[in-house]
Amino acid sequence: MSVLMRCSEITTRPVVTMAGEAVAQVKDIVYAAGGGEVAGFTLAGRGPFSGPLDRGLVWDAVAALGADAVMIADEDALAPLAGVLERASSRRGSGSDVLGAEVLTDTGTALGAVVDVIVEVDAANGRCDVVGYEIESSEASRSEVSEMSETFGHKGTKVLLPLPDTLAASGEHVMVPASATGFVRDDLAGFGAAVAAFRAHLRGER
Repeated sequence: MSVLMRCSEITTRPVVTMAGEAVAQVKDIVYAAGGGEVAGFTLAGRGPFSGPLDRGLVWDAVAALGADAVMIADEDALAPLAGVLERASSRRGSGSDVLGAEVLTDTGTALGAVVDVIVEVDAANGRCDVVGYEIESSEASRSEVSEMSETFGHKGTKVLLPLPDTLAASGEHVMVPASATGFVRDDLAGFGAAVAAFRAHLRGER
């Protein structure tokens, strides 16, 4: 069974051992090279005045990611921060810098800015994949993007946009197929099905 989560819901989540000891909290998401999956987390201390730790957590060492905590076997699961960041993309490993990036279709239409990242946690396969972005809409042209939902395209509206298995991204822009706009949703309910349908649509085009 897989679960969809916003990355903003994961940051500050406590990291807890199987013995019930809270040893850290999530600071930032670390994406694997290419940005298609979560490679791990940078960490901060648990106290209100605690700063960042010099250790991180690779995804392979995560026993479970639940609604309330990130579960690990024990404190030995934490690794030197440099090793965690080596798995990261070229965008300095934090992934937080994708927030605010402009989303463009491959036909040149500006859809809006990224305000959150949607991940799918698949416990059965031990993966945490990036499957979509939550974006705040710009005033995209209805004539250019005829398949948009009724709410998409009104400035300030937040929608969930599915992503392909791979995508082109820089620190300032994210490029997506124009056909992705036909699969937008306004909440997480049913978004997993929209992602699957969009990716099946892309496979059918090839």
